[in-house]
Amino acid sequence: MFASGYGIMTFVPRLGSGIPLVARTAQLRELRAALRRAQQGSAGALLVSGDAGVGKTRLLTEFAAAADRDGALVLTGRCLDISEAGLPYLPFAEAFGRLAASEAELFRQWPAISRLLPRQELDRELALAADPAPRYEPDAPVAAGMRRDMLGGQAHDAQDIGQLQLFDAVVGLLESLAAERTVLLVLEDLHWADSSTRNLLAMLFSRLRAQSLLVVASYRAEELHRRHPLRPLLGELIRLPMVDRIELPPFDPAETREFVLALADGPLDEAVLCQVVERSEGNAFFAEELLGWDGAGSAGLQASLADALLARIERLSQPTQSILRVAAVAGGSVSHAQLAVVAGGVERELDADRELDTALREAVQHHVLVTDHGHYTFRHSLLREAVYQDLLPGERVRLHASYAARLAECAPEPGHAAQLAYHRLASNDLAGALHACVAAAKEAERAGAPTEELRHLEKALSLWDAVEPERRGELDQLSLLRGAAGVALIAGEPERGLAFAESAVAMLTGTEEPERAALVWRRLTLALGAFDGKEDREWTASQRAWELVKDRPLTEVRVWVLGDRAALLRVLNRLDEARVAAEQVIKDAAELGLAAAEADALITLAVLNERSGDIEQTVTSLLAAVQRAERLDAPSVELRARTFLAVTYYEHGQLPEALATIAESRERARAFGLARGMYVVDLRVLQVLARYAAGEWDRLTVPEVDRVWVSNAVSARLSAAYAPLLAGLGRFEQLGALSPQLRQYWGSDTQAMLLSSYAEAEAALWQGDLEAAIERAEQGLSHLETLAQPEFGGVRLATFGVRASIELARAAADDTARAAALARGHDLARHARRQAEVYRPRSGSLGSEGKAWLSQLAAEQASLSGADPAAWELAVRGFGYGAVYQQAVCRLRYAEALLATGANDVAAEELAKAWHAAQRLAATPLRAAVHLLARRAGVPLPGEPTTSAAEDDVLTPRERAVLELVARGHTNRAVGAELFISEKTVSVHLSRAMAKLGASRRAEAVAIAAERGLLGGGAG
Repeated sequence: MFASGYGIMTFVPRLGSGIPLVARTAQLRELRAALRRAQQGSAGALLVSGDAGVGKTRLLTEFAAAADRDGALVLTGRCLDISEAGLPYLPFAEAFGRLAASEAELFRQWPAISRLLPRQELDRELALAADPAPRYEPDAPVAAGMRRDMLGGQAHDAQDIGQLQLFDAVVGLLESLAAERTVLLVLEDLHWADSSTRNLLAMLFSRLRAQSLLVVASYRAEELHRRHPLRPLLGELIRLPMVDRIELPPFDPAETREFVLALADGPLDEAVLCQVVERSEGNAFFAEELLGWDGAGSAGLQASLADALLARIERLSQPTQSILRVAAVAGGSVSHAQLAVVAGGVERELDADRELDTALREAVQHHVLVTDHGHYTFRHSLLREAVYQDLLPGERVRLHASYAARLAECAPEPGHAAQLAYHRLASNDLAGALHACVAAAKEAERAGAPTEELRHLEKALSLWDAVEPERRGELDQLSLLRGAAGVALIAGEPERGLAFAESAVAMLTGTEEPERAALVWRRLTLALGAFDGKEDREWTASQRAWELVKDRPLTEVRVWVLGDRAALLRVLNRLDEARVAAEQVIKDAAELGLAAAEADALITLAVLNERSGDIEQTVTSLLAAVQRAERLDAPSVELRARTFLAVTYYEHGQLPEALATIAESRERARAFGLARGMYVVDLRVLQVLARYAAGEWDRLTVPEVDRVWVSNAVSARLSAAYAPLLAGLGRFEQLGALSPQLRQYWGSDTQAMLLSSYAEAEAALWQGDLEAAIERAEQGLSHLETLAQPEFGGVRLATFGVRASIELARAAADDTARAAALARGHDLARHARRQAEVYRPRSGSLGSEGKAWLSQLAAEQASLSGADPAAWELAVRGFGYGAVYQQAVCRLRYAEALLATGANDVAAEELAKAWHAAQRLAATPLRAAVHLLARRAGVPLPGEPTTSAAEDDVLTPRERAVLELVARGHTNRAVGAELFISEKTVSVHLSRAMAKLGASRRAEAVAIAAERGLLGGGAG
């Protein structure tokens, strides 16, 4: 114990940072090795993960101090958990803010960095001290968004350019600094990072090359629940070549004991030591706090950590506890001046500077607060959370109101409006919160942070009805709704964008200025364009927008509305009208000097020209549009051109060119800070499809494949892109978990419907569930009939159904059943061909992919009447443009047809090629089917030894039991009931048995097992 000015205090253990680092030798070695590589000119990044309190900050502090001693420039920044405040780019602002004075010349070279730094004043929109607040008018007429057929989204080029400039400035500044000496950038608590910070981090990581730069970012592993926004980013970052991961585990008991003894710095009761070691569970912070509660061993330990945290704080003096409560409400770091003002207005006992200094000194000495560049911060966020949660409701309101009043008097700086909104809302000042949220949205827009902008706009709209009209000032709900709709589309939230756009249209009274009303209808047009099945409504909205301005003087609004109309007319197959409209846009845009609108219309014309079949000219025009948009600094127009270019390459079988274009386009989008926009969604989907076709399956092992939940239309489309891969790999159980979730989006996303239908039909076919395969094909084709526009994907879907009909006919018990099965196959083929004939004139000449699937459908249809090797040879050639997996499937069918006609030598060659492809892709079902056909035909496969029946007995007892019951005619449900397992488990055992036996159907598996004597008489 020791004496203080406030009475007798208990023993305080040494802070963890005051003792030698314990048990982190391996992690520190990895960090130092990465720094050495950076010093040699090889940039890198490390992601450090661990539970809260496990010692991440302690490790990074030790490492940073060593780097500083070694001559590196160390920059640190932290993300903060400030609930609704949403401060974009906060850790970068903190890191660079400390350089403003020493690197003034460099900062002048990168003026966009100033957006991150404190300013003396902002525009009137950000000065929120008094009402009325400014009107929120975020909409300038901007580039028309991309449309269906891998399209969707909306441009917001003014904001895009601002974010691009900021991102380039951050990278440029770091590279300039790294040219002089090694730079270490440490970013802590990434689990609290806002969307804009995440986007900037993604771009920075992707730019790491030969700079003397090391970026280290930490995050709490336990915070990353399945839907945490950081999870998909981590999945992408870890795949970058310059990025590594370090996991910080808890101490083991021996290490914990060593750590606690070092903390105690003297004799410690063994009982207390054992309890701290046991209850802290290897967590360094928990050990410190538990020991701090009773380091002298005079009382029992608290039952929970929260009790321990609060109990330790309650042993401080009352003035110190008061100042800690004030500091906790601040949310993050707080200046001495701010504490003095807020505390002085709430606690009379703290209105004297001397008493405030004494209380703060006590809090620092007892390791509750730490000083950091003139500010005070809780040593650990868990300490702040405990104090904040212990506040009485009235206490919280008063303190938040005091902070709000203080902020309203201060000169604004980045994050000012967001903090003001947070405190005003928490203090129940709804009118003030409304105005602050609108200003925070403007602040986020200026910073190029669309997700944060949307959050603030949504909060403002939620407060609208709770604020009296006279206190809303000049705010305009219609503009807020229209702005929220546009920002939602930029942020990759199409459902929310549509909801806001519909609400805005519902507010129109007919008394608005025509251009203003046209912008509202245009916003609805763009929002509807992100979905399938809404073409009628989309056309109606487009018509309303056009009717409002078509007879008005030529304006920017009129040009963009007509540009949208041209793009929509193309989608609706009204090609002549689309061309006339696009040409008029080019003329009008040139007259007004709207270069971006002109470039956007040129893209529409280029895609229209593709219908003529002149692919080279289409590619040339799109490349020119890309270059033009780059010169204009029009990111949305550029990405639209790039996406069309990638689609053109893909559909015409130029897979390497498509993949190269996609990679470059995604890199550009990341640099723009548009990683979540609809353009990037389309590019990501197309990248998966192109890699799937090209046989780059090993590059598709990303988090989306392992995800079995779907949260919105965007994630549905991304997840659906992986569904065919799951079927090809034989991961049927995972596909079965994903498929029902994708079905709820069939009505709004045709692409998701087709991709999931392909996968379901193929998986059912491989598993021998022929009825299910035919039903999936029939359901999908029926669904396509309900759409206003035909889809060529029906051809691919019908192909699976026709194959299932062939297999069903072969297994039929009598001629009647056989005839019925063949009839269903012919119906499916005719149905798909009708759709293809309708689709063909709309799309012009079919590309390589379309022609190949038509050739496979023709071969399958021919097989309904018997073996036709010639048709299958054409199908093999059709997929020769680079579609590895599908060509291998056609080789299997070709070999089967050849064997039926006695051409065994050629069949053996085709089987060998299909085998190599299946082996390389790890396509388990295809590999099993090739193996089975080769075995039955007596054809040896490369690298496959001949096995005896005894060697082939690789079935587990459970798999054998399942097969025996299937051999008796039991359904999966009946097998499950008899074996006391679920139907799904039966399906898993059966699939594994089929794969081991090289069977593609249940009946084949039973026959092979019986032939090898594996069923113990059960097959009879």
